[in-house]
Amino acid sequence: MYEDMTFENIMDRCLDRVSSSIDKREGSVVYDAIAPAVAELAIMYIELAYLMDRAFPDTESGDDLTKKVRERSIFRTPATAAIRKGYFEDGNGAAMDVPIGTRFSGDNLNYTVTEKIATGQFRLLCETPGAAGNQYQGNLFPIDYVEGLGAARLADILINGEDEESDEDLLDRYMDSLQAQAYGGNKADYKTKVELLQGVGAVKVFPVWNGGGTVKIVFVNSDWGIPSSDLVNSVQTVVDPVQNQGVGDGIAPIGHVVTVEGVTGTTINVSFTLTFSGSATWSTVETSVKKAIQDYFDSLAKTWDEQENLVVRVSQIETKVLNVEGVIDITGTKINGGTQNISLASNAIPVLGVVTNGS
Repeated sequence: MYEDMTFENIMDRCLDRVSSSIDKREGSVVYDAIAPAVAELAIMYIELAYLMDRAFPDTESGDDLTKKVRERSIFRTPATAAIRKGYFEDGNGAAMDVPIGTRFSGDNLNYTVTEKIATGQFRLLCETPGAAGNQYQGNLFPIDYVEGLGAARLADILINGEDEESDEDLLDRYMDSLQAQAYGGNKADYKTKVELLQGVGAVKVFPVWNGGGTVKIVFVNSDWGIPSSDLVNSVQTVVDPVQNQGVGDGIAPIGHVVTVEGVTGTTINVSFTLTFSGSATWSTVETSVKKAIQDYFDSLAKTWDEQENLVVRVSQIETKVLNVEGVIDITGTKINGGTQNISLASNAIPVLGVVTNGS
């Protein structure tokens, strides 16, 4: 908007207002008298352009965007801590219980025991909010003394920890709020509110799925995978507690009976015959090929809520595999034993099964 308001252009305009009978060359009295004020004006226009960017959501960032979206009662979601499952054994290898509140460390992060699941099995809360708490699996080391403890191990992710909402995601929610009005238990209302819950990635809403007043909510976790049963139960409790459904104790309004489910996984086995370049062999590229296919499946899962159903395409698998270094050709590609694309159910995402090279 103010790209032309440079020092040189402003200076030229100012000097044009001075009589041509007066010396206006650089270094003259008139030039030197005007130059400091022109420099300040040029700086002012630079700052004005910056302020204009801070005034509109599509060019805002950080705290400015946080403040802007509040105008529509949208708030940036904070980082949340991972909830993990831990296993504990005594010196003889038998399962043992540990006191609630006991702290353990693993991979530079600390975890606190919060709830018993079964003998020797407990929920642990990562003390550091964010996705970092999802990464480590392995031995835990006690910070607090536990008499008789022989071994401790951090295992399953029960509810994913999430980083603070990014500017991109926050802006997307703001723009979505302009497209659809979330109100009183309509589809947009359920989608907006459930997607804000910890561990939830994307949501599909199926109204009147089992008669009037029934709603089904299906979701993927924040890692675009299949949610744990703990996460499904947690979301169900917030949306419409099973023990008291239909009375408006949760997000669901009075009269709505909501069933919450996680997406299901459809196993996709892939086979093909590859031609390699140079010294490359199947053993040297196998890991990269599987990662390329998994990345494709992950990209599909990220669009799951935007489509009626996902389609796993042979051509896309071939394209991804051909981009792997060392692979120069691919033939005979089959998925689940056939050469056709596979259309998944509306509540399903692809899960990579067996990958085979050669007939």
